[in-house]
Amino acid sequence: MTDEVRSDELPTTPMDPALLANRDGKIDVAMISLCGCWGCTLSFLDMDERILPLLTKVTIHRSSLTDIKRITQRCALGFIEGGVANEDNIETLRHFRDKCDVLISVGACAVWGGVPAMRNVFELKDCLSEAYVNSPTAVPGAEPIIPSHPDIPRLTTKVHPCHEVVKMDYFIPGCPPSADAIVAVLDDLIHGRPVALPRSLIHYD
Repeated sequence: MTDEVRSDELPTTPMDPALLANRDGKIDVAMISLCGCWGCTLSFLDMDERILPLLTKVTIHRSSLTDIKRITQRCALGFIEGGVANEDNIETLRHFRDKCDVLISVGACAVWGGVPAMRNVFELKDCLSEAYVNSPTAVPGAEPIIPSHPDIPRLTTKVHPCHEVVKMDYFIPGCPPSADAIVAVLDDLIHGRPVALPRSLIHYD
């Protein structure tokens, strides 16, 4: 099991935020959750009634909200929740980088690996053994089996933040970030302003 991530393969296709405001019609947006808890997706929903006027300015394509599986057209903005923990995550993140002008890491897992990256201090084989062989939930007398099947994505040896796999353009920290922080970034990008998250939205005591 290898990470298969090389820095010389990273595509770079960022778009100046000022150009986003000059597009005709709505701005196309895509979202995805990789290895995370979906808490950042819930922060999107926590925008509550603010989502309604937002939908007059953006069209949401692939996302956890629409259940669209692939990006079928180029999108201006791509929001990534979760870190990279398996080969499917790598493929999905590269697909987003190819199809989105601007990519945004949303939340601690996407920004630095988050809780899933706690396994990075151990060997992957030891993590699997602890989860499936030495687990207190193992069935007594049954032969322990570590799941392995072509339909199950292979785990990477380490959990990566998104920027170690592809170039990311912006970062929204937090576990999860507040809905206010997400709205602030979206509003800046939609209106072509430089992204400027106020300290009050990214400072955690």
